[in-house]
Amino acid sequence: MNIRIVNKSNHSLPAYETIASAGMDLRANLSETLYIKPLERILVPTGIFIELPVGYEAQVRPRSGLAYKKGVGVVNSPGTIDADYRGEIKVILINFSKGTLELEDGERVAQMVIAKHERAQWVEVEELDKTERGAGGFGSTGKK
Repeated sequence: MNIRIVNKSNHSLPAYETIASAGMDLRANLSETLYIKPLERILVPTGIFIELPVGYEAQVRPRSGLAYKKGVGVVNSPGTIDADYRGEIKVILINFSKGTLELEDGERVAQMVIAKHERAQWVEVEELDKTERGAGGFGSTGKK
C-alpha cells in the first residue's frame, strides 16, 4: 500500500525495523531538549504529515522499550489518526516515573500502526440476542 507523506523533520521516514514489524517508530522533532516532570504530559511534534486512504487509520501506540526503561507512556493509547486529518502527527507523552526525564531530538517516542477499519451502520432494535455471558463484564469471566 502506498501512503503519501510529507517529512518536515530532520529525520528519516518512519520505517519497519524488521520484516515482521507491525509498527513504525515515530521520532521527536525538537529544536531543543524537552524535560518531562513526573506525571507531566507533553505534546511531542514529529514533523510527519500523512494522507491515508479512506477506510484506514493510523494508530499511535507506546514503545515498550521507552515504557519499560524510562516509564514513559502515550496518554491516549492508541491514538487514532483519521484518513481526513492533514495536520502534523503529534504524540501525547506522560512521564510515569519519579524523576524528570530528558527527551532529545530524534528520539523514538511512539510507534505507528496502519490499520484497515470498517464503518458501522446502526440497526436499532428493542432488545439484543441473548448469550451465555450476558451483561457480565469487568472480570466476570474469572481470573484463570
